Amino acid sequence: MAPIKGASKAKRIKWGDLNDKNNTNWIQNNLSWTFQKMFREGNDTMKVYDINPYVEVYKYSDNMYGLWNPSLGSGGDVWQYLIIGPEKAMLIDTAFGLGDQKGLVSQLTGNMPVIVVNTHLGSDHSLGNVLWDKVYCHEYEVDNIKTVVKPGAWDRFNNEYVEYDLKDLPEYKDYELIGVPDGHIFNLGGDYDIELFWTAGHAAGHAMFIDKKGRNLIAGDDVISDRIGCGGGPKKGMFYQEYCNLTSYRDRLKILCTRLDEFDYVFSGHFANNLENSVLLNILEALNDVIDDPKRYTYIEESVSSTGAKSVAYYKQVKGLGRIRYSENGVYPSKA
Repeated sequence: MAPIKGASKAKRIKWGDLNDKNNTNWIQNNLSWTFQKMFREGNDTMKVYDINPYVEVYKYSDNMYGLWNPSLGSGGDVWQYLIIGPEKAMLIDTAFGLGDQKGLVSQLTGNMPVIVVNTHLGSDHSLGNVLWDKVYCHEYEVDNIKTVVKPGAWDRFNNEYVEYDLKDLPEYKDYELIGVPDGHIFNLGGDYDIELFWTAGHAAGHAMFIDKKGRNLIAGDDVISDRIGCGGGPKKGMFYQEYCNLTSYRDRLKILCTRLDEFDYVFSGHFANNLENSVLLNILEALNDVIDDPKRYTYIEESVSSTGAKSVAYYKQVKGLGRIRYSENGVYPSKA
């Protein structure tokens, strides 16, 4: 794939070894790459602010911004979303924390109070938590995020995949992480409410956020145009892992699909966004197909780890989007 001429100060060096068959999970599919190239090179609303030259800022509406952040590893570049209400703003996800995130948000909001939330524990979505005094997430994800956002969490980043100033990474500091239940309402002033909707799947406490006034759904990593990794199964040492499977995600998504009249567009955690809400029906269809028979995959991918252990990943195509990735123990609920 040809390089994308983005405006971020961070410059990607490589995506991974294209000749390494075991590394194909990190190679963007054509849909995701084409979207990013066309969007980042041709969107008239894009701005980069001096206060944080790593982030490309895109304006979707009068009160909503997408903050594009470079991935610091081989994974996909990540989106944050900033929604500005009458009295408060909401920042959804904190990325890696590269650069002056708080300064940029303050400039965009005109120094408004900001409610900061996480969709899930991913380091590309939560390491920037340390830049804030208080962050909210679903109650099942609190302890999981604490296993990620901790002293030394940034030590592994070394400019192998992306070139940037290492001194612009944050250092750990204590902050307040607050878990809230499914259906919790965050009020941005007046009648501007944003609802946390628990979806499970990619992470035990993965949550989406329904912007009822703006009629948008911020979907995190449970909706991705490249690969939705929502069927990985339980992970050792993590919490509430019985919800990391396709069935748990399907059950929650089924409920969400009864509420499509409450939002028009879906904004994902990576790659293509501003998707029509019907994409959720296509994901639900693919999930139902696999849950009915896990052998109804589109293709499989075998790999061998450095220790010689063999593993198999299954992929199911989603109409008009990408694919769902799952493992043998990630289809149905099981205790970790």
